Amino acid sequence: MPDEKPDAAAPGAGHFLSEGESTPLPTVNRAQPIALGKARALTDPGESALRRKARPLPVDPEAVSVYSGPPAAPLPGAPTTPLTGTRRTGGARRVGWNRPYSRAGAQYTQIGPPPPPPRQYSKAVIASLSALTLVVTASVGVACFKAISSYDSSVDSPLSRPSVHKSTAPVPIPPDPTVTVTVPYVPNLVRLQKNDIYKAGKLASANCKEPSIKPNSQSAILKYYQAMVPCLDDVWAPAVKKAKYTFRSPKVVLKSPKLPQSSCTGDLDTTYYCPADETIAIDWQDDLKRYKQAPLEARLWMMSTMAHEYGHHVQQMTEMLTASDSEEAGAKDAAKKLEWSRRTELQATCFGAAFLGANKVSFGYSGNRLKIWEFQTKHSGDEYNPKKERDHGSRASQWFWGGPAFKSASPASCNTFTASPKRVG
Repeated sequence: MPDEKPDAAAPGAGHFLSEGESTPLPTVNRAQPIALGKARALTDPGESALRRKARPLPVDPEAVSVYSGPPAAPLPGAPTTPLTGTRRTGGARRVGWNRPYSRAGAQYTQIGPPPPPPRQYSKAVIASLSALTLVVTASVGVACFKAISSYDSSVDSPLSRPSVHKSTAPVPIPPDPTVTVTVPYVPNLVRLQKNDIYKAGKLASANCKEPSIKPNSQSAILKYYQAMVPCLDDVWAPAVKKAKYTFRSPKVVLKSPKLPQSSCTGDLDTTYYCPADETIAIDWQDDLKRYKQAPLEARLWMMSTMAHEYGHHVQQMTEMLTASDSEEAGAKDAAKKLEWSRRTELQATCFGAAFLGANKVSFGYSGNRLKIWEFQTKHSGDEYNPKKERDHGSRASQWFWGGPAFKSASPASCNTFTASPKRVG
């Protein structure tokens, strides 16, 4: 700040002496009591120096003032802007052109309620807590002691305690896959002559009717045969299960030399049963030719053919077909081989006749239909074979086994393996 020129009079309050000036300090007499002088009026001419107008301070050209005067007065009735960020209780602090705070009492209240006094516990509660602490401590100590003791014993004898908790229920032990279960050997003759299928009793009727499909085309013939399978299954399944064998339903396909649909191949020129895949292969061309000549006779012939081939399937499920094939393969001469073949085929015819007899009412085997079936059975045999092979049995043998089985409707009438060679000629 630049030096100012001193006045001639003595310096007033707030002034400093210029450099070089000196004024002797008055001597203070400490023995003299300190007292105020007589009051003087403000209008005293001697105080003109005190009422002298103050000089303005020089302005620094580089200084920037942040004060630009009081804020503008708000409009009448306008809401006041509270002080943002305030944490004072009792509302925001008024600033600016608002009236002075007029709330009665202290402006700043206490922040938060006073802390609660410490909780006092009774002597009984303190004693209970102490006792509980002692009990818990003692229990933990006993458990640790037992754990240490058991650890020592387990280390001394690791196998004395099981490492896995055993279940209350016994755990099933799976069979060893490398172990081969040996089935008791049953001789072929025992399986053929004493099979339990003969003890199954009379076949129950399934009350099924002839399929309503007209076999006048290749696809219709296949559907006709396939429609008979559920009826045959319902009749034979209880008997096979009663004989303690597993029942399975066969497949039915059309025989085609160009495109075989079964595992059995060869120069077979008629309907056949293939035991390799349990399939019945149908010679549909022969059936179609018969149906064009005589529809009723063709349908009855197709029903007998299907019942006969399903009879081979019964032999397969009861393991008799395997046994008879084994005996036929082990025969010493051709005549014996043909005899085993005739026994097998005649039994299939007998099983088929038993099935038809069990359902003769629902199939309508009476009157003309029954006469047609009897005629076809009596005139079916090796005598009508173009190759003259005696592998299925003569027409006399066909009726000998088919006639009684139709009346009894029982597999017990079909034990061809105990009959004399004459009855299977």
